[in-house]
Amino acid sequence: MTKQYTVAILGATGAVGTRMIEQLEQSTIPVGEIHLLASKRSVGKKLKFNGQEVAVEEAVPDSFNGVDLVLASAGGDISARLLPEAVKRGAVCVDNTSHFRMNDNVPLVVPEVNVDALENHHGIIADPNCSTIQMVVALEPIRKQFGLKQVIVSTYQAAGGAGQSAINELYREAQEKLDGKPMQAEILPVKGDKKHYPLAFNLLPQIDVFEEADYTHEEWKMIRETKKIMLGDKFAKDIKVTATCVRVPVPIGHGETVYFETAQEPTPAEIKQVLATAPGVVVQDDPSQQLYPQPVTAEGKRDTFVGRIRADVENPGSYHMWVVADNLLKGAAWNAVQIAQELVKRDLVRVPEGSAELFN
Repeated sequence: MTKQYTVAILGATGAVGTRMIEQLEQSTIPVGEIHLLASKRSVGKKLKFNGQEVAVEEAVPDSFNGVDLVLASAGGDISARLLPEAVKRGAVCVDNTSHFRMNDNVPLVVPEVNVDALENHHGIIADPNCSTIQMVVALEPIRKQFGLKQVIVSTYQAAGGAGQSAINELYREAQEKLDGKPMQAEILPVKGDKKHYPLAFNLLPQIDVFEEADYTHEEWKMIRETKKIMLGDKFAKDIKVTATCVRVPVPIGHGETVYFETAQEPTPAEIKQVLATAPGVVVQDDPSQQLYPQPVTAEGKRDTFVGRIRADVENPGSYHMWVVADNLLKGAAWNAVQIAQELVKRDLVRVPEGSAELFN
């Protein structure tokens, strides 16, 4: 008889949480029971799972009693407080926030890239940043085939990366501008920062707060997460990585221009051939037909789309490509459910002894 799993979704009412529900419905995980968890203000709200209405419960430590798997996307502070409690109660957690990503005891996993890292989990697995996920899905096949020495990425990140409230603000600002009214910005670039700027009809070269060397937290995430995922060390020197992250007035779907230098010197055709058979990658690259990835065509899809693959005409062994993915699916909900599927497939839905103490 197939084992049935009790699954909890923490942050079930948010933009990622609702998509986690949808992706879980379509997954191979045999779900026997589901708990939809959120803050007190959402208690009693009804959401559907497999056609059945499920009432939202308040997320408290005892919510995880009897739970096998937790998919979490409720904010870093909440993950920090509740996921160690879930592990203590025997639940394996896949966390979509940034809180545990750089923890040496927590695997940072993109299934197409480093799925074997799941074998050494201690009850918490981190889902990487949305912009990192799509980039490493596109770069890993190239790294494995031709070697990778350097990556310079510029992102074009959708409002949805900052949540449903940021999408709503983008729409409101656009209407205000069209109506000839002043645009009222309250959320972006960072809700808790000193100043706010409109995103509609604008570009914001700040995602998250500014940190060391005048890089934003988002930029440092891309640098360190890429190294940890590909090389197992967030400070590894084998691949140089740098990033500039920009918020653009698109609701859903991140775009990235990726400049990369390889150890060998393949032709663009050879790179396209490698990517064409890579898991999770769809090559859309035919300049003669104006075929290239776009956020509007990537929205709602699980794949990472790659195009504009070409050699750098000034620097032999260097190349450019354009990478697009739905940041709320492959960049968040689907990657988390993929991880959970792999945990089930490999019979890893269990908390190793002594793991709870690692997160106290």
